[in-house]
Amino acid sequence: MIEPITRYYRTVKDVTGPLIFVTGLRKASFGEMCTIRLADQEERLGQILKLEGELAIIEVLEGTSGIDSETTTVVPKGDIARVGVSREMLGRVFDGVGKPRDGLPPVIPDRYIDINGLPMNPASREKPDYFIQTGISAIDGLNTLVRGQKLPIFSCAGLPANELALQVVRQARISEKEERFCVILGAMGITSREAFFFMESLAESVAQERTIAFINLAGEPTTERLFTPRIALTVAEYLAFEHDYQVMVLLTDMTAYCEALREIAGARDEIPGRRSYPGYMYTDLATLYERAGRVRDRAGSVTIMPILTMPEDDITHPVPDLTGYITEGQIVLSRTLHNKGIYPPIDVLPSLSRLMNLGIGRGRTREDHRKIADQLYASYARGCEVRRIVSIVGMEGLTELDRKYLFFADEFERRFVGQGEKERAIGETLELGLALLKILPETELVRLR
Repeated sequence: MIEPITRYYRTVKDVTGPLIFVTGLRKASFGEMCTIRLADQEERLGQILKLEGELAIIEVLEGTSGIDSETTTVVPKGDIARVGVSREMLGRVFDGVGKPRDGLPPVIPDRYIDINGLPMNPASREKPDYFIQTGISAIDGLNTLVRGQKLPIFSCAGLPANELALQVVRQARISEKEERFCVILGAMGITSREAFFFMESLAESVAQERTIAFINLAGEPTTERLFTPRIALTVAEYLAFEHDYQVMVLLTDMTAYCEALREIAGARDEIPGRRSYPGYMYTDLATLYERAGRVRDRAGSVTIMPILTMPEDDITHPVPDLTGYITEGQIVLSRTLHNKGIYPPIDVLPSLSRLMNLGIGRGRTREDHRKIADQLYASYARGCEVRRIVSIVGMEGLTELDRKYLFFADEFERRFVGQGEKERAIGETLELGLALLKILPETELVRLR
């Protein structure tokens, strides 16, 4: 048997940020993985991002520090980026490229899969349905999450988005107890303190055995952040469509991911788009979010909850703006509610789940779920309107009915939204909603029987 000839090149022309430029590269392919061997024999992973004749632009995952143009050797591996997958990954914590971070030995993979996945055939998609209970009333009751949906959380700097993500990891479950359910967490660009918080919380959680975490730290190479969500979603697809798991994927923070995209695009001297983000950012985000869904004749599903921080609290910023175009609604966190000491600070008025009606009702949650949600939303909106009136004319200008709406809005925020870290079943959420509506006269409850 003739062994394949290993091609290696010591022709590094330039190093810019996380990229190296290599000349004379022959028979290479776009997306091909490379081994970058330094003078001290340290090896790092790289990926070919661009080919211009025999010039290749290679992205180095572990960073380019220590790389020089004279002694560094580039060895193309002849394969694309793949990750080893196995059910033994459940209960484990990995870094951004899939290496163990929990001190345990590497997982023996069942197979290796391309991290970019394959586009899901629209004709084979099943509509997202079936209720996923997060234990959080503002989500379950008013912005219900269903299997196969992509529902992002829009946060502001300093708000407890990561705490909310962990609460969802601990509490999320499906109604059919006999079905397999697991949560995959992909964290990008988080601090060491946040990583310690995630790992400690997962270790103490009863949900650890059904959780897989991929954590990329802020001090680690930026390019790893481009791999982390793809690896998390590849493992999710494997568990969902080959082992019939109902998989929920939480990705935090997608703003850090987009910042990494912008940094790489700048290093490649690409023409910038809005606020210097690359023009293809919409397409890139879509390749991630559209991996959510259900497939006909398969029992499993992939549900995605991306979490992103809105720079300067601006919901029209390119990252939340483009995310909103792709996904099916959004959960918006409010700085005003956070300053009131309300947790989780979910602002239900701008929040929306476009697929809510597919996951609620008889046989899924409760027959009167939609009517209770509509009445709560309408009554709270009226209470917020009365607050604005108070800021103009004062309490003296309010009618008795206005005062009841104002009291309802305060109680709704304090008791319904501000549930703390307590978990609520969907039945408790709906009963609490009905109890709060009793604050108002029956003549105002026009959406209920």
